[in-house]
Amino acid sequence: MHFFYPNFINDMWRIFGLVFFADKTHFVDEPNKTFKLDELRTFLTEKGVGLYDTATAVNRTTGTAADKDLEVVEPTDLDALLLQVPACKNVVVTGQLAADVLRAHFNIAEQPKVGSYVTFRFQPDGREMRLYRMPSSSRAYPLKVEKKAELYKAMFEEAL
Repeated sequence: MHFFYPNFINDMWRIFGLVFFADKTHFVDEPNKTFKLDELRTFLTEKGVGLYDTATAVNRTTGTAADKDLEVVEPTDLDALLLQVPACKNVVVTGQLAADVLRAHFNIAEQPKVGSYVTFRFQPDGREMRLYRMPSSSRAYPLKVEKKAELYKAMFEEAL
């Protein structure tokens, strides 16, 4: 699957299924061990949820995707990205590295706790925004998928 969170072991799309449909298999294509990409794209578009990476190029220092093993080679031009979406008021990250990249770029001193947000002013156009720090959807993150979904549900209720 050529999309965000394609690894079948990753729980992001199961979290979305639980949050919006009370069914963690809603976006799961079990026979093919993948996700229902067309349904996902339609759903995300209808909800106004956009996805992007905080880095355009990374170096995997040890062959894993763990934050501690990633080196940002080329950060995403976050200002240009957000200027294309003037209605965007919330940015959500699912990992510490992404949180650190955004905090550094936007000069955000406070570290949001997992499941919460901090506010910041997007200087290019002056809008106030929220930076949410959500739990990783990786199964390596020590929290049950149902608990992760509860945190995401609370965030979406505030943000959408």
